[in-house]
Amino acid sequence: MDVVVWVTEGTWEAAVDAARELSGAEFALLHVIDVNTVQAVAGARAGLLGRGLSYDVGGTAERVLADGQSELLAAARERLGRPARLVARQGRIEREVIAACAEAGLLVLARDGDHTRLGPHSIGHHARFVIDHAPCRVLLVWPDEPPDLSTVPPPPPH
Repeated sequence: MDVVVWVTEGTWEAAVDAARELSGAEFALLHVIDVNTVQAVAGARAGLLGRGLSYDVGGTAERVLADGQSELLAAARERLGRPARLVARQGRIEREVIAACAEAGLLVLARDGDHTRLGPHSIGHHARFVIDHAPCRVLLVWPDEPPDLSTVPPPPPH
């Protein structure tokens, strides 16, 4: 079975640890750089340094983000402790993740929202889109210890 592990800043260790428990799988470690982040970094630098720059601010920002992406994927492969294909993408995060899962049997990802209570807010908007649209099975893990059941809100009054 092909398993895609979505590696994101802040929660990647939990996703990799969950994947490590799977046997007989071929792994792809996926990280996506948000195209809006590249544009925001380039725009901020241009705004601070002026429009008359003689070098490519966008290219510099993209290289810095790509270097960080490579380091993150390498750390994830080391933590996995098995051979894994590294998949570095750039674009709309949620669209790139579901496209990367086109041939996968399983996607592993960690919750990326509020970790203090159970409920829908424990999943960010990119992850919610991916969970709802993934073309494969999804394994969703807590990045740390799950909150206590007492964090579930009371039922609505009738």
